[in-house]
Amino acid sequence: MRGDYQQLVDEISAALGAPATLEDRDFGLIAFGAHEGDDDEVMDPVRTRSILQRRSTAAVRAWFEAFGIARATTALRIPPDPAAGVFKGRICLPVRHRGIVHGYVWLLDDGHLTDLELGSRGAPPDPRIAHAMETAARIGALLADEARAGSELGDLLRELLASQPAGRQAAAAALRDALRDSLRFTPGIPLALVAVLPWDTSDTDVAPLPSLPGLLAACALPAGGPVAAADGAAETDTATPHGKGPAGRAGEGARPRSAAAAPALAALVRLRSAGALAPAHTVAEHLLRSPRAGGLPAEGRAGRGGTRNGGGAGHPPPHRPGAAGIGPSTSELADLPATWREALDAARAARAEPRLGPITQWDSLGPYRMLTALPDTSPDPAIGPLLAPAHAELARTAEVFLDCAGQASRTAQALGIHRQTLYYRLGRVEKLTGLDLDDGEHRLLLHMALKAARL
Repeated sequence: MRGDYQQLVDEISAALGAPATLEDRDFGLIAFGAHEGDDDEVMDPVRTRSILQRRSTAAVRAWFEAFGIARATTALRIPPDPAAGVFKGRICLPVRHRGIVHGYVWLLDDGHLTDLELGSRGAPPDPRIAHAMETAARIGALLADEARAGSELGDLLRELLASQPAGRQAAAAALRDALRDSLRFTPGIPLALVAVLPWDTSDTDVAPLPSLPGLLAACALPAGGPVAAADGAAETDTATPHGKGPAGRAGEGARPRSAAAAPALAALVRLRSAGALAPAHTVAEHLLRSPRAGGLPAEGRAGRGGTRNGGGAGHPPPHRPGAAGIGPSTSELADLPATWREALDAARAARAEPRLGPITQWDSLGPYRMLTALPDTSPDPAIGPLLAPAHAELARTAEVFLDCAGQASRTAQALGIHRQTLYYRLGRVEKLTGLDLDDGEHRLLLHMALKAARL
């Protein structure tokens, strides 16, 4: 399929004598034509970044969409704007199929296409443009077919991840058969799941399958995870031959989640070998660059009581950038629900703890493996007052103090404050919570509660 796109893009480039690129509707690069000559003369920064990073930025997308490309049905001209990094003008060919835009073909115009009639003012288009639009329509048909196949695979992946234990083997078999038929999938190859949190599904009911090597299927799910385990708290999913499943974790029924949670993207990735998660990291990096990743401030999405998600009563939680988590590898499709929960937990931890980075693996979470497995309940009553927005500085001081193993000099240095200021703040923490910071169990309670509050 990718070779077909390349051939059609080359056909458009040859017909118009201009280097062309093909991007999907999320501005992810699919194919690009040859750029002859000095790159500094042929390309501009926007085109260069698109090819090197295989995706345009959200700012670039917004700039181009302001010209109405998502609504256009004919070719349209985009003027240069050096301030935006667009040093050369463009001709945009909307790639549509049955009225739906699936992508865009971009032609760089160094001036030789300036007088070309595009057919946007009632006049008939230049024959070369007409031919290019016919080719763009063929591309649209291919993208639509791919989107349908991706949608079907995504639906089957969603059914598996949300399946009840009794129907899990059947759901796994249905996904295996569909992957084999459409992608020549070989059962037994190592796989991994990537969770991207949050994932914007406001403009579509189905998360489209991005054009990324190794990505087999993708679907959107509530960030709270599937509710498959509600059929019994005793279920523990002990059949996890790779040894990194939920063994040792609480039963799935002990982890209730809000059904109104923001969606997350589940992405199934083919690995080169068991445990070698580099392809999953690559997919996660590309997905996090998508305009759909990260979302907007989650107004109205606060957890129970508001404080668990970082905001006090009546205060929305602060906006945090998107993150991706990677679950353990497995060669069994029936193990995917367990690895999905671990991938999602890793994404939640990465959003809560910046040191973990925007992408992290479940087996690298350390104490967050335990914290993310805790039931989603309100914070301990003793800690609740400390989590109010008015006491954010005190909460931060207490957390850094505990991170530094109670060493005052390290804590003061990390916070950039005098030691006497540190002692004053810790005294206020003790008074506010009623805890004794010289007591090990009190320290444990406070430390766990502060970490869990950011999840």
